[in-house]
Amino acid sequence: MRLDKLLSNMGYGSRKEVRQLLKSGSIRVNGKTVKDAALHVDPYGEEVFVLGERVLYKEFIYLMMHKPQGVISATEDVRDRTVVDLLDAEHRHFNPFPVGRLDKDTEGFLLLTNDGKLAHNLLSPKKEVPKTYYAHISGVVTEEDVAKFASGVTLEDGYLTKPGKLQILKSAEQSEIELTITEGKFHQVKRMFEAVGKRVVYLKRLSMGPLQLDESLPIGAYRELSEGEMNSLLAIGNKEES
Repeated sequence: MRLDKLLSNMGYGSRKEVRQLLKSGSIRVNGKTVKDAALHVDPYGEEVFVLGERVLYKEFIYLMMHKPQGVISATEDVRDRTVVDLLDAEHRHFNPFPVGRLDKDTEGFLLLTNDGKLAHNLLSPKKEVPKTYYAHISGVVTEEDVAKFASGVTLEDGYLTKPGKLQILKSAEQSEIELTITEGKFHQVKRMFEAVGKRVVYLKRLSMGPLQLDESLPIGAYRELSEGEMNSLLAIGNKEES
């Protein structure tokens, strides 16, 4: 990879700005000062330093965010704040995007990455990647609802959902539940409860596939995935489609 492209990709500035760093003698490769922007380097096998800082190259980035309410799952918007707006510049320059979406008023687990292949695998209906939600429901959730969800419910547009696993945590005028589904239709959790005459008043995603929300993450905060979390995600890509 060209040296100027490598450093630009890693957020050290535009190609023009990187050339200025090279001209000033601020960049060393394998212990030697270099000034050739077109120099080809192995980003994984050679040591590159900028202003004394080691450049640790990575092509993809994987971030777990504890999404807050009031922020939309998009990369840009003219009216609302987006989840990408919550990222620091060092992560934003990788151009990550949210994998799937959480509604503006929904909080919880959200994965952001620039790995399009992985995102496709996680969102593919054929992969049936489970997503688990915790919710407060206006209305008494019953075992009859559990049975209906297990068979799939018919939404207002006539679509029959795939089976969902509904667990009642508290049955009251405002019930508390956990629901696991393997689809991601628009407003699906809310629409499923509307189909049985109830209303979601609070919704939080707890997990997606093998990844659980890190509850130590404050709302609005994020972190890079651990190696173990990454390995479990990549395994989805190797899973045979059902």
